[in-house]
Amino acid sequence: MAKEKKKDKEAKKEETKDRKATKTKRAKSKAAEKAERVEALDKAVKAKEGEIVEKAPAEEAEEEAEEKVEGLKEDKEPSEEAKVLEEEAEAPEEEEEELEIVEEKFYNLNLRKIWSSPREKRTPRAVRFLRDYVSRHMKTDEVAISEEANSMLWQRGISKPPRKIRVRAVKDKDGRVIVFPGEVK
Repeated sequence: MAKEKKKDKEAKKEETKDRKATKTKRAKSKAAEKAERVEALDKAVKAKEGEIVEKAPAEEAEEEAEEKVEGLKEDKEPSEEAKVLEEEAEAPEEEEEELEIVEEKFYNLNLRKIWSSPREKRTPRAVRFLRDYVSRHMKTDEVAISEEANSMLWQRGISKPPRKIRVRAVKDKDGRVIVFPGEVK
């Protein structure tokens, strides 16, 4: 009996030591997070004052690509990779291709029915309703909702979609339909 009690006490002591160690690890990690936040705030303040000028990742990538192209131009025999990099650096950004509109319609949708669903399912249901409605009326299964129309639905969050919306559905020559926000009268 005495030996078992000693073993139990030792086991409890080890458990408490482990708990204390995990608490100190957590405290250290919280302190490290605080330090990182303070450093980030300091950088932001210095950047506002003009002391530090950091470049965006896109700008850094462009500069690296330009440096690679310049280094490759100096070489007499450019490799295939060099040619590809040159083409990428010299090629202008592609613009979005214009849609060949076959059909365009405006719809006023009353989303009253959606408000009868549970609070956390309203806006996703509104998105599904919009997609189904447009596919039914435009007679196609390929329906894409534009970012603007999506943000219009999600503007007030998941639990409060708009009661009514006006949308513009555009059908292209391939039969795809894109939904845009409609014009306000």
